[in-house]
Amino acid sequence: MAFRGWKWLLLLGRQDTFAKAWRNRRGVPSLRWKRCCHWSPGKSLDPEVKAFLEENTEVTSSGHLTPEIRLRLLTPRCRFWREKPDLWPYGDPFWAIYWPGGQALSRYILDNPRVVKGRSVLDLGSGCGATAIAAVMSGASQVLANDIDPIAGMAMILNCELNHLNPFPITIKNIINSEAGNWDLIVLGDMFYDEQLADGLHRWLRKCIRIQQTEVLIGDPGRHQFLSHSIHSQLHKVIEYSLPEYTRQENNGLTSSIVWSYQPSNSLENC
Repeated sequence: MAFRGWKWLLLLGRQDTFAKAWRNRRGVPSLRWKRCCHWSPGKSLDPEVKAFLEENTEVTSSGHLTPEIRLRLLTPRCRFWREKPDLWPYGDPFWAIYWPGGQALSRYILDNPRVVKGRSVLDLGSGCGATAIAAVMSGASQVLANDIDPIAGMAMILNCELNHLNPFPITIKNIINSEAGNWDLIVLGDMFYDEQLADGLHRWLRKCIRIQQTEVLIGDPGRHQFLSHSIHSQLHKVIEYSLPEYTRQENNGLTSSIVWSYQPSNSLENC
């Protein structure tokens, strides 16, 4: 089974599993990181996993909205584009795909550095870390990347190195429904693919805005689960980008991706 087919398993068949992990995860019970929930700059990488990622991903900056950013991704030239999914030794590699919502957020931040300059930024569901990298490049004073997959944490460190950046802190625990952190800006892309997860995100983001006056930007290419969710009525469209042909092909023909500003109405703030 080619990775193209495997990718559709990720998109269609395994997102529910991933969403349950976001809802339920209290730690990361895999690899050598069983008691680790935070990556700080300077932390050493597991050499075996690092070598595996370097061998089985391709460094690329083409076919996406942000050619300024180099990333390790799964591409048609990678072994696991063709191998059976069960041969991949770790969790589903959502981080190895540069999703359209994340591309739009990253492009917007690179083009509008004032959005993050001198501000603290949380990149929620960071995946490959592109949006966090864009925030660092654009002058954010503090960046924290969050993803529940520890392999994504390693990939982000490698991607920082590719872009000649000092790695930013990374937390690999589920922070949704935790106490509202004191962030100036929260960015998240491509996370509204499960109704229950979307509901939890809606409540938590609203709490962050109410308690900390946090600004929230959401990237999404117009998936049905996102457009049909109640949060959509609380969004303001910031900008829409036409997706490159390669990204369109890899996302079932989606043609554009939008950055939204989440601005809940006063009537919902106390819900």
